[in-house]
Amino acid sequence: MSKVQLRAVVSHCDKILRTAALGDYDGAVNGLQVENSGAVTRLAATVDASLATVTMAVAARADLLIVHHGLFWSKSHPWTGQRYELLRLLVENNLAVYSSHLPLDAHPRLGNNAQLAAALGLKNLKPFFASHGQPIGLQTSRKISRVELAQKLERATGAKPKLIPGGKEICGRIGIVTGGAGGDLASAAAEGVDTFITGEGPHWTYALAEELGVNVLYGGHYATETFGVKALAAELAKKFKLPWEFLDHPTGL
Repeated sequence: MSKVQLRAVVSHCDKILRTAALGDYDGAVNGLQVENSGAVTRLAATVDASLATVTMAVAARADLLIVHHGLFWSKSHPWTGQRYELLRLLVENNLAVYSSHLPLDAHPRLGNNAQLAAALGLKNLKPFFASHGQPIGLQTSRKISRVELAQKLERATGAKPKLIPGGKEICGRIGIVTGGAGGDLASAAAEGVDTFITGEGPHWTYALAEELGVNVLYGGHYATETFGVKALAAELAKKFKLPWEFLDHPTGL
């Protein structure tokens, strides 16, 4: 069984994801969020760090859990009830947690947006959609019907997307920002896309999409963000010769 120093894995992640250089929400706390005793023998990857997924990681005998949404988005104290149970599981089972939010969205090869674009067969990609000082999404020119694009998105994610047919039937310029970027539809449209793929958005974006003349595809926040953690874990498994698995805990949102 391979055994790798935790600090070596963390250092590699921080370097390739440019963790220190990229901005993010305060609660993201990108990087190593929880230490273990210092060694890694088995990786697990999941979208959200929660009591449910930590329990799954323990059952999988992982000692490093890679996540996209980490532990500290909101006030995380006091450590009572389920929060205590989460802490107890992490400590007693020697489970480290590494989280990467916008750095993993933005990565040109391993990122959620790059991986989803590849799954959709989109090429000639250019930066799109600034957040916290850097572009995190991708855009491209591609003639494709919005119905066919929705079918491709469903095959890529395994979840049926919600199509808002606000624009023309044939898409010409497509923008992708995985996760919850629907509330920024106006900003996306201002960059010239006629079709916007993201995970989820507010009710009022339906009328706004019609007003702006933009097609919107909501593929699911969870469903569009499984790609990055899978790609990162696979990259680490290959480099450090470690086994890994994806822990699927879909929210349906």
